[in-house]
Amino acid sequence: MKIAYLCLDPGIPVFGSKGASVHIQEVVRELLALGHQVKIFAIRSGDQVPADLADIDCSFYPLSSKDPLEREKGQQLVSEKICADLQAWGADFIYERYSLLSTALADSQLPGVLEVNAPLIDEQKKHRILVLEDQAQAALQAQAQAARLVVAVSDQVGSWVQQAVPQAKVITVANGVSINRIRPSAEAAGLPIVTFVGTLKPWHGVADLISAAALAQKKWQLRILGDGPEFQALKEQAQQLGLTVDFQGAISPEEMPQRLAGSALGVAPYPAASQEEEHYFSPLKVYEYLAAGLPVVATSIGQIPDIIQGAGLLVPGSDPQALAQAIDQLVANPALRARYGARARQLAEEKHSWSQVVATILQAAGV
Repeated sequence: MKIAYLCLDPGIPVFGSKGASVHIQEVVRELLALGHQVKIFAIRSGDQVPADLADIDCSFYPLSSKDPLEREKGQQLVSEKICADLQAWGADFIYERYSLLSTALADSQLPGVLEVNAPLIDEQKKHRILVLEDQAQAALQAQAQAARLVVAVSDQVGSWVQQAVPQAKVITVANGVSINRIRPSAEAAGLPIVTFVGTLKPWHGVADLISAAALAQKKWQLRILGDGPEFQALKEQAQQLGLTVDFQGAISPEEMPQRLAGSALGVAPYPAASQEEEHYFSPLKVYEYLAAGLPVVATSIGQIPDIIQGAGLLVPGSDPQALAQAIDQLVANPALRARYGARARQLAEEKHSWSQVVATILQAAGV
């Protein structure tokens, strides 16, 4: 089957280091592994092309304007252009990652899946600028109704879609992880390495993690894999607290396995939220920790308690003292780390591989 993978979100490079980029690449890999012919249609390319995807067929439609209105209109024009190109390529099926103003799946009249990773309209209004709100709402209506299946990464996201488009067929399928590329490794010699993976933005709670390192009663090395707008502020915070933190910057998906190697545990220190529905994400970092066989210390929010069953410790959000105590507990107990780590890998293999995720979606979509 000729499957067109669409991503018309100008904030997501297909070949980048963001979690969304990882998601795109892994879904495409699984579609290829199942024997489908896949072509990517997207706005942003990115320059971190994995070797195994170097030859995949792609069409990119870059937007040049920074003006919010012009960019939104640009997305609509790209959506129109892609419809013609889908027909020319001879696509049989569409797998589209939901973006604000695309109506490509609906307009193409091809069977397809719409994958919804976040309540983008709400996000755009809260954190950025949304000019064409009515048209964004109409696009969601059209896409969700046209899709054979709407796949939400969490129940909260699914509820958001269902409220907006009651007629849509919506199922929840959480994110996954590559259990072949990311595997357990022995801990590095010396101080236990406590690793965080993710974009350095306020809602990832890295400032709390650095504060926890300053409160720790045991000795451990903090490693931070990722970049983002808080990078400099976090480095300054660490310096002011007299900490030596291993900031490794942006990591390509290809590098992730070797950068996780040697870690003693992984941390997901999300801050507390004022409302439970704010925790609508499906945390890729936690699945990567599981695949690497790492015990997890994470905030007890959203999907996380259900994900790390018996593979780590849960703490309240925005509580550096509790975070420090949980990390100290694992640092002081290698046997407990080993038990949690073995459970983590078991969960990744049995419940959270990308092959299981994509197979579930295609089966539900009748492919």
